Order: sequence, then C-alpha cells, then structure tokens
Amino acid sequence: MFFLFDKIVLSMAAMRFLSATIEFTAALLMLHFNRVETAFKINAVLAMVGPTVLIIVTTLGLVGLAGKVSLLGMVSVMLGVTLIFLGINKL
Repeated sequence: MFFLFDKIVLSMAAMRFLSATIEFTAALLMLHFNRVETAFKINAVLAMVGPTVLIIVTTLGLVGLAGKVSLLGMVSVMLGVTLIFLGINKL
C-alpha cells in the first residue's frame, strides 16, 4: 500500500529536512574546527538560512492554501509573518 503525500506538504517537509541537514552539518563543523571564531562564522551563515527557509515554507503553505482560505485569512497569515520579522529585527 502506498501513501501519497500532497505535493505542497511534501515540498514543505523536504525544505525542513534540508534545513535540519544544514543545521546538523554546521554543528558538526563547529565541533570539527573547535574554534570559537570559526563557530561564530558558521553561526552567522546559519542566521541567513533560518529566515530563508521560513519564508520558503510559508510561501509554499500559502500557495497550498490558496482557494481554501478567505482573502482575510491570507492577509492575516502574511501580516503575522511580517510581524515576526519586524519583531526579530527590533531586538
């Protein structure tokens, strides 16, 4: 018996697996180099990966919800994501 995943859900999960792989690899690299300076540089690169994955996965989710959610619901989700980024940048 085969279980078919929705293409959007599969894409969202694949992006999260990719993100987790990048994070895990970065942690291993930090341990491998065993230097604070290098670990700090690796962490700086990860700071760009996280928000990028969030935007991609959220966009995929919105595409998957198109037609299923009202316009007000879509605007609310987009506003919520915008507020997340504003809150992060204000810290």
